Amino acid sequence: MIPSPLLAYVAVSVFCVFKVSSRDTFIAAVYEHAVILPNATLIPVSREEALALMNRNLDLLEAAITSAANQGAHIIVTPEDGIYGWNFTRETIYPYLEDIPDPGVNWIPCNNPKRFGYTPVQERLSCLAKDNSIYVVANIGDKKPCNASDAQCPPDGRYQYNTDVVFDSQGKLVARYHKHNLFMGENQFNVPKKPEVVTFDTIFGRFGIFTCFDILFYDPAITLVKDFHVDTIVFPTAWMNVLPHLSAIQFHSAWAVGMGVNFLASNIHHPSKRMTGSGIYAPDSPKAFHYDMKTKEGKLLLSQLDSYTHRPVVNWTSYASSIKAFSTGNQEFIGTAFFDEFTFLELTRVAGNYTVCQKKLCCHLSYKMSEKRTDEVYALGAFDGLHIVEGTYYLQICTLLRCKTANLNTCGDAVETASTRFEMFSLSGTFGTQYVFPEVLLSESQLAPGEFQVSSDGRLFNVKPPSGPLLTVTLFGRMYEKDQILKASSDPRAQTLGVMLLVIIPIMCSLSW
Repeated sequence: MIPSPLLAYVAVSVFCVFKVSSRDTFIAAVYEHAVILPNATLIPVSREEALALMNRNLDLLEAAITSAANQGAHIIVTPEDGIYGWNFTRETIYPYLEDIPDPGVNWIPCNNPKRFGYTPVQERLSCLAKDNSIYVVANIGDKKPCNASDAQCPPDGRYQYNTDVVFDSQGKLVARYHKHNLFMGENQFNVPKKPEVVTFDTIFGRFGIFTCFDILFYDPAITLVKDFHVDTIVFPTAWMNVLPHLSAIQFHSAWAVGMGVNFLASNIHHPSKRMTGSGIYAPDSPKAFHYDMKTKEGKLLLSQLDSYTHRPVVNWTSYASSIKAFSTGNQEFIGTAFFDEFTFLELTRVAGNYTVCQKKLCCHLSYKMSEKRTDEVYALGAFDGLHIVEGTYYLQICTLLRCKTANLNTCGDAVETASTRFEMFSLSGTFGTQYVFPEVLLSESQLAPGEFQVSSDGRLFNVKPPSGPLLTVTLFGRMYEKDQILKASSDPRAQTLGVMLLVIIPIMCSLSW
């Protein structure tokens, strides 16, 4: 076990990671899974009924795992909630749970399925990994009994955890992670007493794992990269797309760039709930991604990645702090993006230099459009504050975005298509954090592989004309240290939004419906 102020479990594969036996590249796979949902999730079912539903989903996952292995994949990631769905209570999720042991027990469920009780789901996942000689990452539910000697023991006498498991290519359980940052609606699960930092070593690099909503917080996500030096993140998720800045492929690919790691994101495919968007992302560019709101079928993605990565050194405020603010004479206005009040400036010319500031954050933009259309409006926006809806986290954001209509009141609203093409853009900001995630999203929610880069002085700029019209160009900054210092209750917006939260539909990560 690696010493850490956090609870750290380190699962080491059966391979010894010596230089002579390591691989410089590997083939990764992710599967966007169209999960088969239970007929009812608020009424208890028998263990047999729960297992029948899970096996139907495992049949689909088996086809994807087998296909990936036949195409040479070394590891495959499947989504959060992909085996049984969502919207459970503590009681109704229970028949779907298994006792998942600590990986230190050295267990291959496929070879010894009864060692830890009745664990048919773990047995099947283990056999899929072993029979196909591939690492398998899956999301299931863990149960752990407790009693009155534990002051935090729930009234029903057990802990229930949203859990990721990893089986190596011999079928051995090598990692178990209990999700720490539960999203609203995940009341069927408990939060672990301490954040778990889980890694596993392979001959193609060191891997870390976390789940969905975890990505927005320091622990365990940042800790895995900063302190445990992982090369690749595996990321099961059940993510609902939230424009303009938190669409799955948009933000997950940006996290890979910002943190300098490979990122394997496997999402649920459920278009009616805006759930789509999976990808294989390298630190320099997306390698494969999938966004599909039209069909109902799952999708398998594969791509080759470098095994070993390093985080780039970027001073995110260097350039922006070295120049004077651009003066345009344009009137600033306030607009709302995902309940956050941005300060905006309209881009009124076909080309120009703009600066907009909010609190300590000033955002600088240089740009040139191919033409200035009369039916589309773009704006430069800045937000420096505490986000308080469906999670509390401090953001600093600089964004160039298309407004929904020509009415400035719609700047910040979700919009999925655009017609305006940009010949160039360069965006920077006076960020107070080193954790900034660069996003470029094109019309119809497409990424722009190889079309932009980040300079060491903190500029996000295109290296060639974007291949499609722009929806957003964004520098999404997180100031983790301010999450707890500033409370939502101290913000006057909280009183109004607190009432709104009672009726807002949950929008991402293990939602309840």
